[in-house]
Amino acid sequence: MSIESKISEKLTIFLSETHQVPELSFEFQATRKEFEGDITLVVFTLLKFIKTNPVALGNEIGAFLVEHIEEVNDFNVVKGFLNLSLSDAYFLKELKSIVEAANFGVETSSTEGVMVEYSSPNTNKPLHLGHVRNNLLGFSVAEILKASGKKVYKTQIINDRGIHICKSMLAWQKFGHGETPESTGLKGDKLVGSYYVKFDEVYKSEIAELIASGMEEKEAKAKAPSLVEAQEMLRKWEQGDEAVVSLWKKMNQWVYDGFQETYERMGVDFDKNYYESDTYLLGKDNINEGLAKGIFFQKEDGSVWIDLTEDGLDEKLVLRSDGTAVYMTQDIGTAIQRAMDFDVNGMVYTVGNEQDYHFKVLFLILKKLGYDWAEQLYHLSYGMVDLPSGKMKSREGTVVDADDLMDEMKSTAKAISQELGKLDGLSEEEKESLYEIIGLGALKYYILKVDPKKRILFNPEESVDFQGNTGPFIQYTHARIQSILRKAPNFDLASLGEYNFELKEKEVIKQLQQFPSVIQQAAKNYSPALVCNYVYDLVKEFNSFYQNVSILGADTDTHIGLRVALASEVAGVIKKAMGLLGIQVPDRM
Repeated sequence: MSIESKISEKLTIFLSETHQVPELSFEFQATRKEFEGDITLVVFTLLKFIKTNPVALGNEIGAFLVEHIEEVNDFNVVKGFLNLSLSDAYFLKELKSIVEAANFGVETSSTEGVMVEYSSPNTNKPLHLGHVRNNLLGFSVAEILKASGKKVYKTQIINDRGIHICKSMLAWQKFGHGETPESTGLKGDKLVGSYYVKFDEVYKSEIAELIASGMEEKEAKAKAPSLVEAQEMLRKWEQGDEAVVSLWKKMNQWVYDGFQETYERMGVDFDKNYYESDTYLLGKDNINEGLAKGIFFQKEDGSVWIDLTEDGLDEKLVLRSDGTAVYMTQDIGTAIQRAMDFDVNGMVYTVGNEQDYHFKVLFLILKKLGYDWAEQLYHLSYGMVDLPSGKMKSREGTVVDADDLMDEMKSTAKAISQELGKLDGLSEEEKESLYEIIGLGALKYYILKVDPKKRILFNPEESVDFQGNTGPFIQYTHARIQSILRKAPNFDLASLGEYNFELKEKEVIKQLQQFPSVIQQAAKNYSPALVCNYVYDLVKEFNSFYQNVSILGADTDTHIGLRVALASEVAGVIKKAMGLLGIQVPDRM
């Protein structure tokens, strides 16, 4: 039982007997640094039940708790706040329980399942900066949900069909001269992406020629030969033309192989891939069922709609007049298919904020169709990521490529590490490995520490800083602790009967205690930023402890042993917290 629960239990009985108040819920918070105490009870919230002076009530409750709860040994009242000081025995017991916990902070998996979708790229170009934020967010939220006790399934839907795919295929067919990833030495996604850019160059040139010949711009865009050929290729694909389908499979596989390299380097994975080429026909039967139930309605032209005006939205098309699906149709069918494929109670969609309205409509339609799990759908909406050089466009070949960004992060980490002399004494092989770990850690932490809904201006050099709220600062602290542990003597904390704690030691234990609740809160809010904030605060608290209290140079073996145990637990929590963010922490730096 937590100290808050123990206090609440005793206090409920006390206030019922002395003030005849009903059972209450009590508000606790960490005591502010400028006041003495370890935990604070907010007295203000009790005044609507007990008509008295808050200071008088605080003193009355404080005196009662000191007498009846052995862990509380002192108190002070500041206005409507009762600050409670906890005993050394309490802190020793708490540290022991943290050390003895099999996997402190992490809940064992329950039967409650949730699916997290992220990445969801197109197969006509490499992953880019926007995909980086998407993947890092989705993967981290999946790991946090897993640590909170959920059974998690990671998935992506790959947009592997449509006119944009045919544009790359057509350009390769016309200008590629049979080149392959093997013959060029290019990753497959980059090779295919280069032909998407090539198509756009040719297409624009054709439009310019048609306009010069006297054609209106709108007509020129529609009649440009390359676009007409791409549209014909799409029709052939839909009809199952053997040659087109064979080319489509070959070029898509090049892209999948390229994506996999990027995912592995980024440290993200998936339990199942869905492909739009399989799912684009889903949803039609569900629309027809909803039509029969009166959830949808049909217009004179045969198109099917849903009227959401009473829900504060508008009318939404769900099936075209010719019976073909729109994206909403596919998304309805895919969600239902996933619920059949996996035993899930909810789904998380990691998609940029430009799709906010789409997901409001999707979730509402699924609720109206009567699916219980539709109550547990969440759109993990996020803002764009910009670099100091500004926004980029993939059609023009100026996209911020994910692989290039990771290369740049490694180079930046190398330059800054060398300048500071941080990795002196390590072999070249060890240094190269650490440049990668530091660079990617800096990238991931910088992106994940920001609330997902906010737009980010990402500055690579600012992110690779060994001071401040950065990934490398936290990684360096972990390495520092490992250095201490390598020199530390063995010590049996379990045999320690009593200990007089220093203030700095207590502060670190209090910070460690918060880890389980931070995981639950981060899971509830789908927010890796909460984990970032927590681990940064923990590292700051440890560094303050490290600078003010000697660990290996302490006066007694008992002090050395306890402080080493404390440092070890901090390192363990740093590693777990950073792991939830997809970030490695090295043992040497």
